[in-house]
Amino acid sequence: MNALQIMIFAIAWFIFGYFWYGGKMGKKVLKIDKSRPTPANSKYDGLDYVPTNSVVLFGHHFSAISGAGPIVGPILAYALFGWLPALLWILLGSVFMGAVHDFSSLVISIRNDGRSIVEIADGAISRTASTLFAVFVWFTLALVQAVFADLTAKTLIEEPVIAFPTIALIVIAILFGLMIYRFKINVVISTIFALVALGLSVWFGLSHPIIMSYEAWLIIIILYSFFASIIPVWILLQPRDYISMYILIVGMVLGIVGIIVLNPTITGPAYISFVNKGTPLFPMLFVIIACGAISGFHSLVASGTTAKQLDKEANAQKIAFGGMLTEGLLAVLVITMISSVLIWDPLGNSSNPNAFQGFLGQSAEIVFGNALGRTTQVLGIPLAIGVQFGILMLNAFILTTLDASARLNRYVMQETMGVRYGGIFKNRYFASGSSLVFAYFLCIGNGYQAIWPIFGASNQLIGTLALFVASAYLFGIKAPKLFTLIPAYVMLVITESALFYQALWIYLPKRDYLLLSLATVLFVLGIFVAIEATRKIFFSKKAV
Repeated sequence: MNALQIMIFAIAWFIFGYFWYGGKMGKKVLKIDKSRPTPANSKYDGLDYVPTNSVVLFGHHFSAISGAGPIVGPILAYALFGWLPALLWILLGSVFMGAVHDFSSLVISIRNDGRSIVEIADGAISRTASTLFAVFVWFTLALVQAVFADLTAKTLIEEPVIAFPTIALIVIAILFGLMIYRFKINVVISTIFALVALGLSVWFGLSHPIIMSYEAWLIIIILYSFFASIIPVWILLQPRDYISMYILIVGMVLGIVGIIVLNPTITGPAYISFVNKGTPLFPMLFVIIACGAISGFHSLVASGTTAKQLDKEANAQKIAFGGMLTEGLLAVLVITMISSVLIWDPLGNSSNPNAFQGFLGQSAEIVFGNALGRTTQVLGIPLAIGVQFGILMLNAFILTTLDASARLNRYVMQETMGVRYGGIFKNRYFASGSSLVFAYFLCIGNGYQAIWPIFGASNQLIGTLALFVASAYLFGIKAPKLFTLIPAYVMLVITESALFYQALWIYLPKRDYLLLSLATVLFVLGIFVAIEATRKIFFSKKAV
């Protein structure tokens, strides 16, 4: 099989899916109204509710939802099951599951004053479902913060040459925000300035590495995430994500062009086995791929930050549906690169410098960086620079996910516990800082490592619950609900099966009662919300 053929088909399929299925979702289901005012305009406060240029907002949204998921997931899925199962799920899941999930979450949020999908569950399903959803989301996002803070700190230690451009990106983002919103400088001019400055910072960083201890980097990362989550979104978070988008887009374009010029043949196996290393293809493939096809984290971003910045309802499809399909394309690019330019070596012959298995023993950043470096080498880019750019590209989006999750946890606490109980829960400093402090102690105690195996299932469960909330809402406004309800039940079966498998075949035999308890709680939560939503949709005569 030729990698270029797969890439061309994927691009054509995603374009077709955007206009066909995305257009159908916008017209028949969500009924986009160009004249309807959005919360960014009606509730403008200069802090969270800020109407934003659609190009800038796409960059913010795409950077926040991407993170490491569409890169790490496909790498692991390919190693376990081969490239074909992973590719099929990415192509189908992105259009019929992920993009539907993201699009509906964003539109439903802007129809509810920019409230998060967690809070919308209160009116769409029940108060109990909303409360359980909120607690679960808070814990999951705190876990995200712990793992990504740890990954960022370790990457900065292993690759000190990317430390300077990582720090410089923050400064450049602040300057970009001031240029756009305070000095009213044209977006194109501001973008050119930012990208040139970023390029110079990468060049400078190659000869000026910054070396610090793990503890020092961890504290800096936690403090950065705290301030990024409480200051106005236009000062740092939004412009940083927008600029980061160009790192990812440039990397994707170089990778695709490299595939076109190199025209490599896929040497890796299309299919390995249904069970590999004790891991079954169903349901674990769908949990491992995660962000490459559908991710619950996206509903939190769409309804948490993006909905508060969308200037026109007409731009929702471009940002949410288009953003998910772009992420799906990134996942396809990862699959094609690692299965072609990296040689499949089942014996693990470390003497082969391009052996996939040789890199697999290292971090995902190293695997992806080497795949991108070897792909772009055909374009005249030195291997070392290509590898470093790939590592910087992934590290930038890990940090993006980190600060986005901190802000999202603030919204979740303020909009649920803060509204219901008031007091300290309404305070933005406590709402942001509490989860970051928890994440910090998980990092220094390595506590997150014990809980991380269950994160994939918990992330997909958030997506499942978000689809049920969307279905209940659509029922309430008498709109077609099968577009979201069918994916909701499909994801419910997948997620519950994954939790059931992990509980009985992994955690119970190992007598890991902590993870066994967590898997059981999540399993029950998923069933409970599904029953509540089903009752609301099929047995309630009263609209929401």
